[in-house]
Amino acid sequence: MTVPLLSQLFGRPLQRQQEEAKTLPSIQALPILSSDALSSVAYATDAALGVLILAGSGALRLSLPITLTIIALIGIVVLSYRQTIKAYPQGGGAYVVGRENLGTTASLVAAASLLIDYVLTAAVSLMAGTQALSSLWPGLLHAEVPIALLLLVLVGWANLRGAREAGRLFALPTYSFVAMVSVLALAGIQNLITSHGFTPDPPSLVKAAEPLGLFLILRAFSSGCSAMTGIEAIANGVQLFRTPSAQRARSTLLVMGLMLSAMFLAVSGLGFMYGIGPHDDVTVMAQLGMRVFGTNSPLLWVLQITTLLILMLAANTAFADFPRLSALLARDNFLPRQMAWVGDRLVFQNGILFLLLATGAIIVICQGNTTVAVNLYALGVFLAFTLSQAGMVVHWWRERGEGWWRHALMNGIGSLCTCLVLVVIVISKFAEGAWTVVIAIPVLVLMLARIRRRYRRVFAELELQPGDAVDLRLPVRTEPIGNCSIVWIPVWSKPALQALRYAATVSDRVIAVWVRPDDGDPEPLRHAWQRSVGDNPRFELQILESPYASLITPFVDFVETVEASDPDQTLTIVMPIAIPRYRFDSLLLNQRAINMRQALDQRHNRVFTMVRYYLPT
Repeated sequence: MTVPLLSQLFGRPLQRQQEEAKTLPSIQALPILSSDALSSVAYATDAALGVLILAGSGALRLSLPITLTIIALIGIVVLSYRQTIKAYPQGGGAYVVGRENLGTTASLVAAASLLIDYVLTAAVSLMAGTQALSSLWPGLLHAEVPIALLLLVLVGWANLRGAREAGRLFALPTYSFVAMVSVLALAGIQNLITSHGFTPDPPSLVKAAEPLGLFLILRAFSSGCSAMTGIEAIANGVQLFRTPSAQRARSTLLVMGLMLSAMFLAVSGLGFMYGIGPHDDVTVMAQLGMRVFGTNSPLLWVLQITTLLILMLAANTAFADFPRLSALLARDNFLPRQMAWVGDRLVFQNGILFLLLATGAIIVICQGNTTVAVNLYALGVFLAFTLSQAGMVVHWWRERGEGWWRHALMNGIGSLCTCLVLVVIVISKFAEGAWTVVIAIPVLVLMLARIRRRYRRVFAELELQPGDAVDLRLPVRTEPIGNCSIVWIPVWSKPALQALRYAATVSDRVIAVWVRPDDGDPEPLRHAWQRSVGDNPRFELQILESPYASLITPFVDFVETVEASDPDQTLTIVMPIAIPRYRFDSLLLNQRAINMRQALDQRHNRVFTMVRYYLPT
C-alpha cells in the first residue's frame, strides 16, 4: 500500500529520458521563477510607507520618488542579469559566477546570502499572504500562523511532484494577480480622469515620532527595495526553460521586469493620489481595492484572493532555487552530498524538505508577523546581486570578445548601484535585525568551508592510489563453499576493496555491482577492476543502468533476480561502510548505504554483511 499511496501523492517516478518533463515553456516558467518578484508589489509599498509614517503623515509624499528610484534600480538589475544569462546559458547564479570569476570565498559568501534569503523569501511571502486574507476577513487575524503553515505544506507538496506540476498549478493564480492589478490600475486611472482629478488627497493626520531626515528616507528606501527580491531567479533557473533556454530566459526576464515596474508604480502611484497610509490590519493593496472598487464589490474579493494566492506561490521561487543551489554546493562538496540527490520526480527532494522545515521554523518564530523578517529580507539578495555583477565584470575582462567593454560597463553599473543599496540596507536596518544576517552569513560560509575540508580529508583516506594496485589482488579459493555474494560498489575505494576481499573468503562466486549515475563514466571502474581483480572467473563486475533517478532500485531489482534464478543457493549481500571517527561525519557519509539497506529490508529477509572500514582521521 505504501508505494501506490506515494505515487498518488507525488506522482509516478519519471525516467531520465523524460528530462523534458523538467523543462517548461516560458508561459509556465515565468510564474514559477517570477512569482516572488511580481508578488512583492503587494507588500513593498507597505514596507516603505511603514517607515515614512514615523516622520508623520506629511512624509508619505516621498513614497513616489522612492518608488521611481527603485524602478530605475530594477531596470539596471534586469539589464545586468540579461548579460549574465548570455554569458552563462547553463544557469548563471551568483554562486556560479562568483566561483568562476572571484574565487571560492566570494562564491561562498554569495551562496550563503542566497540560502538565507530563500528561506526568508518563502516565510515572508506566506506570512504576507495570510495578511492579505485577514485584511478581507479580520476574524482570521489570530489564525495566521496555522494558515501560513498550511500554505507552506501545499507549496512543498506541489514542488515534490515536480517542476511541470508546479508550473501548471501556479500559472493561473500568477496571471490572475497580474490581471487584477491591471484592472485596479485602469479603474483607478479612469477614476482620476473622470471624477477625482490629479490633485493628491491628504493622508490621515499622524503626528511625527521621528524627524524626517536622510537616515529615515534611506530606511524607507531600503524597505521598499524588498520589491526587488527574486529578480535573479530567472538567471539561476535557465535550465528550467525549453530550448533555446537562454534566449527564452532573457526574454522572460525582460517581460518580468516590465511587469514588476508597472505594477509597483501603479500601486504606489494610486496610493499617493488617494492619500493612503499604512495600517496595522489592512494592507495598502486592500485599501486601494476598497477605494477604487468599493468595500462590497466582488472585484475587491477577487483582488484579495489573487493577492493571497500570488503571495503563497511567491514562496515557490525559493522552492525552485534553494534546492538547485544546494545541489550545486553539494556537488562541490560544500554541503552533504545527499542534497544533490535527484528524487523519482526529477527534483532535488532533500533540498525541498530542508526548506520546508526551515521556513516553518521562521513562520513559528515570527508568529506570522512579517515586520522582523522584512528587515532581513533584502540584505542577502543585494549582496548576491553585487558579487554576481562584479564577477561578470571580471568575466568580460577575461573574455575580451567583440563589444566586451559594453557588457562590462553594464554589469559594472549594476554592481556599483546594488553595492550602494547594500550599504544603505546594512546601515539603516542594522539595529532592526539586519545584524543577525550580517553574523549568519560568515558563520554559514565557515560551515560550508569546513564541510569541504572534511570531505577532502575523508576522500584522501578512502581513495585508492595508483601505487596500491600491486597489493590489491584478491584471494583465490579452490574448495567449494556453496555461497554467492553480491557486493555493492558505490565507488571504487578502499572500503569497496575490503568488501570484495571479505566476499572472496566466504563465497564461490562474487558479483560486484555498480549502478551508473546519470553523469557516471564506467571506463575508469573497468580499468581499475581489471588492474585489481584481473580475469579471475570467480569474480564478475556488473554495471547497471538506471532508467530512473534512483540508484537504489536497480540494485535491489538485481538482487531479486539473482535470488529468483537459484532459490536454493545461499545469497549474501555485502555492503562496504566507512566508519567515521567524528559524529559530524555521519551526515556526510553512508547515507545512500543506509537507504539501500532499508530498501532491501522491505523486500525480503536476506543475509547482510556490513564490512566496516574505520577512518583513521
